[in-house]
Parts: sequence; C-alpha cells; structure tokens
Amino acid sequence: MTDDALHDHAIDAFIAAANADDPARRATLLSRALTGDVVFWGPLGRGVGRKAVEDFITEVVRGHPSGPTRMVRTTRVDAPGEWARFGWRYEDASGRSLLTGMDVVHVTVEGDIDEIVIFADPPE
Repeated sequence: MTDDALHDHAIDAFIAAANADDPARRATLLSRALTGDVVFWGPLGRGVGRKAVEDFITEVVRGHPSGPTRMVRTTRVDAPGEWARFGWRYEDASGRSLLTGMDVVHVTVEGDIDEIVIFADPPE
C-alpha cells in the first residue's frame, strides 16, 4: 500500500468511527485507525489513548444537541511524508453545517494514526 493509501485508509476509518452509532463498531473502527497510545489534541484539550478519542466522539460528536450528526471529509488527504491533513465538515441530519475544520494527523509506517490535532471553526 502506498503512503497516500495508508493515510486515506486511516483517516477514512477515523471518520467512519465518528459517524458510527454502534459503540462496538466505533471501537473496532478506531482500533483500525489509531495506535493504542494516540495523542489527541481536540477543542476540549489533550487526551491520550483510543478511549480518549472514543469518549470525545461519544460525548461531543454523537451527543450533539442537534440530534443525528455526521462528519464529512471535504478535501483530499494532503500527505507530505508521515504527516497528513484533511478538511472536514460536521453537519446535522439536514446537511446544515455545524462546524468546519482541518485536522492534522501523524501516521506511523504501519498506517496507524498516533497523533491528531483538530482545528475547528464555526461555519461562515
């Protein structure tokens, strides 16, 4: 698998996990995308481990007061070496944008994300 394919695979599994309603499915997808000791820099601070990412998704992403939501990748994955970035949109069930952003991730040679940094803005 090429570096670009490894990055795409890990990032798409991470986004699928963010969109998974079933906690067991979410955990499986995160185990495919992230190292066990992933460092996660989100809007609420720093967390370490898949559980920190899973808790963020459960509480913030899936628990949004707007009801059902989803994360959509809005750009191609730009991956110079082991770092990658991608744009995303967080939207409600009607497609209304709730938040937009750009994430930067570090991907290991095995193709797992071991660091995530989230940059988010309210939609314009």
